[in-house]
Amino acid sequence: MSGTAASPKTVMLIITQDTKEQEARFLRHALEEAGVHVVHLDPSVRRDLGGAEIGPDTIAGAAGTTMDAIRALGHEGHIHERMIAGSIAAAHAYAAHTPIHGILAVGGSMGTALAGPLMQSFPYGLPKLIVSTMASGFTKPYIGVKDIAMMNAVTDIAGINTISRDVFRNAAFAVAGMAKGYAGPIASDRPLVLMTTLGTTEKGTRRIREALEADGCEVMVFHSSGAGGPTLDAIAGERDVALVLDLSTTEIVDNIFGGLCDGGAARGTVGMARGIPTIWAPGNADFIIGGPVEVSEKQFPGRRYHKHNPQLTAVRTNLDDLKRIADRLAAMMREAKGPVSVFTPLRGFSSHDSSEGHLHEPALPLPFADYLRAVVPTGVEFHAVDAHFNDPAFGDAVIRRARALLDLKTTVPA
Repeated sequence: MSGTAASPKTVMLIITQDTKEQEARFLRHALEEAGVHVVHLDPSVRRDLGGAEIGPDTIAGAAGTTMDAIRALGHEGHIHERMIAGSIAAAHAYAAHTPIHGILAVGGSMGTALAGPLMQSFPYGLPKLIVSTMASGFTKPYIGVKDIAMMNAVTDIAGINTISRDVFRNAAFAVAGMAKGYAGPIASDRPLVLMTTLGTTEKGTRRIREALEADGCEVMVFHSSGAGGPTLDAIAGERDVALVLDLSTTEIVDNIFGGLCDGGAARGTVGMARGIPTIWAPGNADFIIGGPVEVSEKQFPGRRYHKHNPQLTAVRTNLDDLKRIADRLAAMMREAKGPVSVFTPLRGFSSHDSSEGHLHEPALPLPFADYLRAVVPTGVEFHAVDAHFNDPAFGDAVIRRARALLDLKTTVPA
């Protein structure tokens, strides 16, 4: 059989040689054994042992300085900040002329704190794995909202032992395998729609998703449990998004009241600031997500509670709470640079807030709708729908407006 063999895929290896020389050699060998080309980015500060394709001097230069100047800062935090900035710049400069197909980083707290933002700066889909002593603890600062995998180093990254040998080899072969299968970003000519939901509103949002998918849209759905909404916002800030359907307010509610799924003060603002057409609905506004029921009873006294599981409790919102939610949504909409529509159901905000649910308050949706109508900015299209959030009638109302914003000439599903 004739033909030219494909060039090996390239994996960027991030590890400091000044403190982990033996481990760096082991990992390079494992990656090469797995059949990939290695480009080693070495953010060492103490000394430069050489041999890395992207060494400390290159990293410092990418940060607009020198290693001598960085060392002269004399403060590990400030030094680390410069090395992070330089590493990100140097990695992208390399990738601009030599495509990379995966990234593997190995480190402790400092190495992980450098690898995390570097990996976050690369696109979704590119394989990214960090072997870290921090992987069994709080990982959010390192992962952010990107598709980064973390593997527990188990032992300290201090030499090769019978456990670290297998951890490192497994990591190297895992990234090599992913890199070999990585085909690069795949362009799509379908309109991209971003949507939030939660399990208690999934019945209604599924109808909307399926209708828009049948129209030819690509619909990405995000679980609004603390990370999903911020991920939607990040994608809305990066990609060509045709429409945002923010149909679950859980992360906004929890930001206001101190719930567990707090999405941050800026949650929901990015797409509107870019002028992306947006449809809002107060899905799940009927509850705050608290911790175990005994904790929730102390944090939110005098409420109604539904024990979702041993770790999570749905805490019923009252009318004053709902008005605060309306005020937050209205304030966000005032900054919008594109069309905004609001749909609010008059018969319940989630499956909890229904005749079959555990937190039903049928008297609350109407006064909430009246208040929300009064505070939303002029120019926001407002709809109060005499249906439950999960009813087909509510979903179909949202679908019709979505299609108008997308300019799709199709019919609502039967």
